[in-house]
Amino acid sequence: MEFNLSPLGDNAIIIELGKKIEMNIHEHVQRVFEYFNKKSPEWVIECIPAFTTVTLFYNPLKVSKTNQHALPYQIVSAYITESMKKLNSSNSSVGRTVEIPVCYGGELGPDLNFVAEHNSLSVNEVIQIHSANEYLVYMIGFAPGFPYIGGMSEKIAAPRRKSPRLKIPAGSVGIAGTQTGIYPIETPGGWQLIGQTPVKLFQPESETPTLLKAGDTIKFKPISYEQYLEVKEETE
Repeated sequence: MEFNLSPLGDNAIIIELGKKIEMNIHEHVQRVFEYFNKKSPEWVIECIPAFTTVTLFYNPLKVSKTNQHALPYQIVSAYITESMKKLNSSNSSVGRTVEIPVCYGGELGPDLNFVAEHNSLSVNEVIQIHSANEYLVYMIGFAPGFPYIGGMSEKIAAPRRKSPRLKIPAGSVGIAGTQTGIYPIETPGGWQLIGQTPVKLFQPESETPTLLKAGDTIKFKPISYEQYLEVKEETE
């Protein structure tokens, strides 16, 4: 497995595994992340996976205690390089498949008609295309629990709004360019909103605060407004 190391400040190293957002690079990222997340020494603070990289944060003071004759960056770099030799396909686990119910259109998806008109499709065709695919979560970022996912059909691609909304409700499902995503919390944003899920993606009081994680597969399931209200009441 090819990789490059580079410093990020004085307490982190970026492990770069590729230049493109693609499946084989994502698999490498997940393999490396899982390995260091489970088998790291006590001086490792956190491992963060992204599209093509894994960033390893460490405590320089604790690292220095292991070898006072080398810089912390040198010690950690050597550790990473040696560890990468031990990686193989058996270190990678299969991600979960998570079904996300979505009520499309209406007040919950005010931009669904725009997406349909932009692509010369009917509203039902947009819903069918959006919910037919399976989506891969490449990384979590931007906002707590926000999934960066791939797999949306270009048939329903749409530009961002010219004027972003100041408040987008938590659970809103949107489209921007060739990407789709779910807003886990109320936040400003410029994506075209096509629906909303009653499922909570971010619960800070929970032991596992984010519903989704990198490597998961998402499957959207269309539901009625009545079903949306039922599930929302259950989750609250």
